[in-house]
Amino acid sequence: MDNEMENEYFEPAIEEEGGEGTPETREDKGVLIEEDSGPEAAPSDKEPDPKAENVDERIAALEGELAAARADFYNYRQRVIREKQEARRRTEEDVITALLPVLDNLDRALMVPEDGSARDVLVGVRMVQRQFLSALEELGVSVIPTEGQKFDPNLHEASGTAPVEDPEQDGAVVAEQLRGYRTKEGRVLRAARVTVGKAE
Repeated sequence: MDNEMENEYFEPAIEEEGGEGTPETREDKGVLIEEDSGPEAAPSDKEPDPKAENVDERIAALEGELAAARADFYNYRQRVIREKQEARRRTEEDVITALLPVLDNLDRALMVPEDGSARDVLVGVRMVQRQFLSALEELGVSVIPTEGQKFDPNLHEASGTAPVEDPEQDGAVVAEQLRGYRTKEGRVLRAARVTVGKAE
């Protein structure tokens, strides 16, 4: 029996080139079968990127917001201009309303008969002056003090000098040529024109 096994010949299986196991093709019972060439190729037309679409939508939204902000700013600026004009108009009306009684008294002073005394005219004019100053005070305007005050270039405008004997009057206002006015905040509307004393 050992001799029979020794005489048996085992021929190893040799795969033929192009046979089963080759990566390209194999012939199975006369049918040519192509091997899988791998994943399918991607189509040539790329699908739209959702991120790009989101960016475009965001840009469009920001442009819309910018246009709305510009419109709001334009409307705000127009409203501020209208409010300033309205405030100025109301101020002008308040001033005119405050001065109308002064004009009324001036009209009454001028109604003095031509044959009347100068004293009557003077009394009427002084009444108008007092009322006019009172109206200015109601509007926040006051008279700048002058005579006896030290010269202040912020409040006074020197039109000249006058000799004085008293050394304490040196540099002080000794006469007023034109009355000055300032607001209650201290802003000078018109400086007072004065004469300044100068010690000899």
